[in-house]
Amino acid sequence: MRGDIETYHQNGQWQSKVEGTDEVFGVAATKQDAVALGRDRARADKVEHMIRNENGQIHERSTYGHDPRNIRG
Repeated sequence: MRGDIETYHQNGQWQSKVEGTDEVFGVAATKQDAVALGRDRARADKVEHMIRNENGQIHERSTYGHDPRNIRG
């Protein structure tokens, strides 16, 4: 299993990468486009997708595959 996917803003552009690596696989001018790239990769890899705001705070998390949390619903 590969690492989770992180979408974030850096150096004036939105990027998506495999968390914990330098593997940036998507760069976009808009957050919406970068989120779509990250979501597609997370679904393909069946991992979590973490989306950060421009200030670096976590905005949203989605799991596409095994969810380790034991929460019903």
